[in-house]
Amino acid sequence: MVSTLILLFAPFLLGYLLGSIPFGLLLTRAAGLGDIRKLGSGNIGATNVLRTGRKGLAAATLLLDALKGLVAVLVADQIGELAAVGAGAGAVLGHMFPVWLSFKGGKGGATVLGVFLGLSWPIVAVGAGVWLLVLVTLRYSSLATLLSTALAAASAWWLSPRPVAMLAAVLVLLVWAKHHENIRRLLAGSEPKIGKK
Repeated sequence: MVSTLILLFAPFLLGYLLGSIPFGLLLTRAAGLGDIRKLGSGNIGATNVLRTGRKGLAAATLLLDALKGLVAVLVADQIGELAAVGAGAGAVLGHMFPVWLSFKGGKGGATVLGVFLGLSWPIVAVGAGVWLLVLVTLRYSSLATLLSTALAAASAWWLSPRPVAMLAAVLVLLVWAKHHENIRRLLAGSEPKIGKK
């Protein structure tokens, strides 16, 4: 039992450490834009990086935030499915609550994408399709993330092994909780659309 817990804790810790790398903050600082947490929404994710007007930096942030979740899962998958699930959970929690930033991180959308790309690509296909549709038609990044994660998590019960579906159910709740301010603004009609700084 103890050895099993240790075996699962190591992938979780690996995922957490990878997930806690704040690429949005590092990239904007390297580009001479200062602290991204003092701009726009104060978030370290790709959407807030986009508000600087640097589309390339925003795309790089999105890619790297997704990759850290994917890499954590693929490395841990060499041990087994449960280890991969644990690493995925760690990566998302690391992104949302990084120890280096006093546990104040991003909202997890891109990292969740990377995690499930490694665990179950069919649910990523569902989520990505919904995300693109909402983003193109309504231009609300937050709404696209909320709806895509919810529908992807729901589809996981039909398209993925049970441990993956259970992780999806937990992570979608975390993503929605981290978007509480966005949800309030969406309901009030004051949420900014993509393209507005």
